[in-house]
Amino acid sequence: MDVQATTPLDPRVLDAMLPYLVNYYGNPHSRTHAYGWESEAAMERARQQVASLIGADPREIVFTSGATESNNIAIKGVARFYRSRKKHLITTQTEHKCVLDSCRSLEAEGFQVTYLPVQKSGIIDLKELEAAIQPDTSLVSVMTVNNEIGVKQPIAEIGRICSSRKVYFHTDAAQAVGKIPLDVNDMKIDLMSISGHKIYGPKGVGAVYIRRRPRVRVEALQSGGGQERGMRSGTVPTPLVVGLGAACEVAQQEMEYDHKRISKLAERLIQNIMKSLPDVVMNGDPEHHYPGCINLSFAYVEGESLLMALKDVALSSGSACTSASLEPSYVLRAIGTDEDLAHSSIRFGIGRFTTEEEVDYTVEKCIQHVKRLREMSPLWEMVQDGIDLKSIKWTQH
Repeated sequence: MDVQATTPLDPRVLDAMLPYLVNYYGNPHSRTHAYGWESEAAMERARQQVASLIGADPREIVFTSGATESNNIAIKGVARFYRSRKKHLITTQTEHKCVLDSCRSLEAEGFQVTYLPVQKSGIIDLKELEAAIQPDTSLVSVMTVNNEIGVKQPIAEIGRICSSRKVYFHTDAAQAVGKIPLDVNDMKIDLMSISGHKIYGPKGVGAVYIRRRPRVRVEALQSGGGQERGMRSGTVPTPLVVGLGAACEVAQQEMEYDHKRISKLAERLIQNIMKSLPDVVMNGDPEHHYPGCINLSFAYVEGESLLMALKDVALSSGSACTSASLEPSYVLRAIGTDEDLAHSSIRFGIGRFTTEEEVDYTVEKCIQHVKRLREMSPLWEMVQDGIDLKSIKWTQH
């Protein structure tokens, strides 16, 4: 139940990869023999499969090691290439860690970054975005689907604003590609980050879409043999990119069916928990939302205790990248969640291979443990006695 962290490999993807792990092991950049040509043909077919999923030209797809690298290439690459004329970038406070950290490192290089706040729903205010764009803004980076609360940003509208103001638009679509329909031309997206292991593909591979017309230039982050049109040197790992291509093709075929099935399971999970437990809050906009990512706060229960109690269910209290920290999620803080509710939140993920039985088991265990933990909580007792916790002045000894 933690498919936002990673997904299992689809067996169809493994079938596509196996020959390139064993028989066809040539370097796709070897131009002098058949081993190289076979691998190159497979690599180009994968490029076509990735491009087709997002409505791009295959020449606009650059293979990387995952969405973190793609985000770094897109953000630092654009910022550094246009630095002589443009020194300003815009992003949001609820982005993935690697976007925020890329922006922080650019600030250390002398760039100015605006971190847009989000509304209580988790969605940005488009008027604020328009107001934040300056004459020297080179890039706006806003994620498509949030990895913690599942909120969908109005990507097409953001694309239109950026295009009309001649600013490049990058979106981290790791949680959205293959799950909701995306078209880089209709949505006026100039750069997009994609991850293999979020769409039932292998780990260690991803892609970045970089628009050709009008052309977006990026400064490469790593030097080497000039592969991927000089934007990402290093031998392309044929088995992994074949897996990414196959995962994109399967996602394109299954998207509608998956979405319907996941929506039904998500509704089942939310309704069954909400009707059995009072004081459960769903975080993020319920309308503009990807159904497979559900973030619930269970008032008067410590989230970490609930996770420990549910140890036979894989769940998390936020992003895997920051789950070692005991601080409440910065995403929940940005949408104005109270500190105590932020500490009591759990993220439920529902994916292609999640079963009805797994959802029912999770719901049953969740209800059982929340009730047990609340019975042990003095705060819950006080609330049952009609005491308003907000009115209490706690003293520190």
